[in-house]
Amino acid sequence: MRSLCFIISLFAVTVSQAQDVMSLQDAIALALRNNYDIRMSRNDSASYALDNDYAYAAFLPRLNATATKVWNNNSQKQELQNGNKPSANGIRSNNLQASVNLQWTLFDGLKMFVTRDKLEEFERLGSLGVKNQVVNTVASVVNGYFDIVRQKQQLKAIEEQISINEERVKLADRKLSVGLGSKPELLQARVDLNAQKAQQLQQRTLIAQLRDNLNQLIGFRTGSVYEVNDSIPINTALQYGDLRNELEKNNPGLLFAKKNIDIAQLTVKERKADFLPILNFNSAYNFSQTRNTTVINTFTPLFNQNKGFNYGFGLNVPILNGFNTRRLVKQAQLDVQYQQLVYDNELTKVDVGLSNAFKDYELQKQLLQLEEDNITLAKENVFIALERFRQGVSTWLELRDAQQSLELSYNRLIAARYNTKLAETELLRLKGSLVY
Repeated sequence: MRSLCFIISLFAVTVSQAQDVMSLQDAIALALRNNYDIRMSRNDSASYALDNDYAYAAFLPRLNATATKVWNNNSQKQELQNGNKPSANGIRSNNLQASVNLQWTLFDGLKMFVTRDKLEEFERLGSLGVKNQVVNTVASVVNGYFDIVRQKQQLKAIEEQISINEERVKLADRKLSVGLGSKPELLQARVDLNAQKAQQLQQRTLIAQLRDNLNQLIGFRTGSVYEVNDSIPINTALQYGDLRNELEKNNPGLLFAKKNIDIAQLTVKERKADFLPILNFNSAYNFSQTRNTTVINTFTPLFNQNKGFNYGFGLNVPILNGFNTRRLVKQAQLDVQYQQLVYDNELTKVDVGLSNAFKDYELQKQLLQLEEDNITLAKENVFIALERFRQGVSTWLELRDAQQSLELSYNRLIAARYNTKLAETELLRLKGSLVY
C-alpha cells in the first residue's frame, strides 16, 4: 500500500510539473486571445465591419416626421375698412401641425455605389490590419519565448561550469592538505566558483525579467511563473526563391498598403461624382388644424383644417462652386500617387529585409553547425584537463583555460541557435506565414 501511495504521489507531482510547462503553441494561443494590441486592432476591424453592414442605407429613402402643437392666448385689436374697430382680450386658440416627408436620391453620379464599395474595402483593410498585428505579435512571442529558452540553456552552461569549479576546489583543497598544492591555487578556484555563482544569480534574474516581458505579450499578470521547453527547433529548409515569390501575395504590410491604394482610387471616383447632377424624389403628407374659441372678425373661422399628399422630383445641377470639386478631385488623385509611393517604399524595405534576413539565416546555420562540432571538442578538452589535473600532471592554469574555452563555446553555440531562430522567424514574418 505504501508503494502504491508513493507511485500515485510521484505521478501527481509529475503531472503538476508537466502542467507548469508552457509550449510555444500555448503562448501563441494566449497572445491571440489576450494581447492588447491584437484586441485593439480587432476593435478597429469590427468598426469597419459595422459601417459596411449599414452600407445599404445609402440606397434607402430618408423619411422624417414632425409634429407641433401650439396654444395661444392673445389680445387683438383691428380697424376695418367700414370703420369698425373690434377688439378683445383673452382670445384663445390652438394649432396642430404634422407632416411626414420623404426624400429619395435616385441618382447622385453613382456616388452611393462607390461609397458602398469603399466601405467594403475598409472592412478588408481592417481584416488586413488585424492580420498584420497578429503576425507581428506572434513574431514577438516567438522571439520572447525562445529568448527565455536561450537564457535557460545559458544557465545550464553556467551550472556545468559551477560543477567543474566545485571539483576544482575539492581537488585544490585536497592537494593543499597533502602538501602537493598551493594556497593561491585554492583561492583562485574559490574565486572562480564564486564568480560563476554570481553569474548564476544574474542569469536567474534575467530569466524572470524575460518571463515578465512574455507575460505582457500573452496577457498574464506580472510575476506568473511557468517553465518553457529546453530546446530551440530550427527549420533549415527555407529557400529564398520560395519566400520572394510569395512576398507580395502574403506580406500583411504590403497587402495593407495595396488596399490603401484601392481605397484612394475609390475616393477619386467619389469626388468625380460631384460633377454630375443629383436627382431626388420628394414626397410629403401634411396636416394642420386650428381651433379658435373666440373671433372678432366674422371672416375668421372658428375651426380650420388642411391635409393632403404631395410629391415631385428635384434636380440639383452643379454649375460653379469656386472650382472646389475640381480641387478635391486633384487632391484625391495626389493621394493615389502618395499611396502608390508608400507601397513601393514598403516593397523595397520588405525586399531588403528579406534579403538581409536570409543572408543572416544562412550565416547562422553555418555558424551553428560549426559550434555544434566545436562544443564536443571543448567538452572533451575540459574532461582531459580535469583528469590531468586530478592526476597532478597539469596545472590549474591549463584546466582554467579549458574551462574558459568551454564557456566561450557554449556562449557561441547558444547565440548561434537563437540567432538562427530569429532569422527564421523574421523570414516567416516577412512572408506572412508565421503560423505555429
